[in-house]
Amino acid sequence: MTYSIKLHKYLPLLPFVIPVLCIWVVNTPFFSEDPISLSYAITFDLLITTPILYFLTIRKSEIPKTTVVPVFILGIVIASIILPDEHQLYVSLVKTWFLPILEISIVTYLIITIRKAIKEFKSAGSIDFFSAAKDASNKILPKKVAILFATELSVFYYGLITWKSRALQQNEFSYHQNTSTRMVLGVFIFLIIIEATAVHLLLQGWSTIAAWILTILSIYGCFQILGILKSLSRRPIVISKDSINLRYGIMNEAEIPLERIKNIIPFTQPVEKNDGYIHLSAFKDMEGHNILIELKEEMPLNGFYGMKKSFRKLLLYIDQPEAFYEKVEKNLNSFE
Repeated sequence: MTYSIKLHKYLPLLPFVIPVLCIWVVNTPFFSEDPISLSYAITFDLLITTPILYFLTIRKSEIPKTTVVPVFILGIVIASIILPDEHQLYVSLVKTWFLPILEISIVTYLIITIRKAIKEFKSAGSIDFFSAAKDASNKILPKKVAILFATELSVFYYGLITWKSRALQQNEFSYHQNTSTRMVLGVFIFLIIIEATAVHLLLQGWSTIAAWILTILSIYGCFQILGILKSLSRRPIVISKDSINLRYGIMNEAEIPLERIKNIIPFTQPVEKNDGYIHLSAFKDMEGHNILIELKEEMPLNGFYGMKKSFRKLLLYIDQPEAFYEKVEKNLNSFE
């Protein structure tokens, strides 16, 4: 009985032990004696046995089943590194024929999942791509990877795909129209373009590759800022019957149940950094604030790329603070 319990305890380690054993075998004299047979065996273990064992390990857990794919790809990478080139026949066949099919399947599945999530948000009366992307990514990727992927996908969506303006509903409130945030972000983009051009010309004579790497990184930075800028107008703050969905583009967000609100007041006074106040806006004092929400207990503020910080006193700027305050107060009174 004791041995069976111990075996059950260490069984989840098997998918990770097999690659280590394969690496060890390649570096032993046994591999030199029969490289062909052992190469086939190692390829089979890394590409088939390890993913299957991993799947059996996680099938009853909350880990997405699609994480088998990264394990499979990791097996391909390990096999490509440790096996001699002349013994990578099956690895090459998998990379040439199976990987493209797998990539297309993953992209197709992700698109279908996101479209389904968007339809669900539409039926619930809210259209929000970032929320749909997070919901879809969480179903097929580990949580930490999912938020990174959803953020990058949303930067691409808001920055390049969506250009049509979004009309606000009665329970939605904007926070960007009366601030200088858009102008500041626009200036950042302009300065990055000017600087990238100058640096590219300076580096061109030293290293063409380095010049283009920095230029591509600068273009991507501009693209990210554009995605953030456009997300401000497409992700308004939403008040429902039992909660407030606070958003600052794709940079910060928090869903606060009304039952957790201790106090909400119009508030424009300056605050000290050490007084425990947290800004919803990523630009903090530069943008200002006109509403203070105080909670009964701490809650997390979800930031860019999944970063989190706790708060009890949240400062935010609303373009129509009076209407926002009255709407929340009305819902609080009916909720109580």
